[in-house]
Amino acid sequence: MDRTTTEKRTKTDPIFPGQPADYHGFARHDFTVDDCPAIVVEPNNPLSGRPWVWRAEFFDAFPLFDLAMLERGCHLAYIQVGNTFGCPSALAHWDIFYEELTNTYGFSPKPILEGLSRGGLYIYNWAAAHPHSVGCLYGDAPVCDFKSWPAGRGESPGSPTDWQKLIQDYGFQSEGEALAYPGNPIDNLQPLAEANIPIIHVYGDADPTVPWRENTRIVADRYRALGGTIELIPKPGIEHHPHGLDDPTPVVEFALRYQ
Repeated sequence: MDRTTTEKRTKTDPIFPGQPADYHGFARHDFTVDDCPAIVVEPNNPLSGRPWVWRAEFFDAFPLFDLAMLERGCHLAYIQVGNTFGCPSALAHWDIFYEELTNTYGFSPKPILEGLSRGGLYIYNWAAAHPHSVGCLYGDAPVCDFKSWPAGRGESPGSPTDWQKLIQDYGFQSEGEALAYPGNPIDNLQPLAEANIPIIHVYGDADPTVPWRENTRIVADRYRALGGTIELIPKPGIEHHPHGLDDPTPVVEFALRYQ
């Protein structure tokens, strides 16, 4: 990516729907894609090729990375598909959103996927289904195995309400079928490794909710064994919150380097 080259809007550039609103000093556009609320935030000085960060879940929560990427010229995008844990019906909306942004608005065909907490299920599941349409993955205390959270079948206490909803959203006929599911991110890394998708995780090593040993560490061990590139940034003594880094520069540089 050329970090110095920016693009100037022309009369032929597609314009996002709706009246823009302010988002931390950037232009935010709210509109609908495939009957789902969607958001695109424009950088003030867009990079050529329109690289973009695609955030899964919790828009505007712990936004330091997003704001830094906007400052560096990347667009920010989000589609609200409900609390659906990266299930197939949610990812069907993602497919349409991706086509809309890349085809209609000229966004890069390889976005940076950002998954905080349960957002990890979305980015890993979508990347496994579309490995050649991903620049890199940024997981922040990401859920990589729903047996850990929300099922709570390990160190995590889990979330019984979310677990029952996940079973329903995925269309499992029983809890046993859900627990035997072979498609969790920790089990589905081969497509990512074959496509050479770089991954970076930030996590608290004292996280009791999404324990890194049941999620990030398993991903890292298995991904490296497959020949994949993954960097880990632990936060000593930190629990599930706060997400991100006080200075997101290491993640920003990783994302820009591999984008």
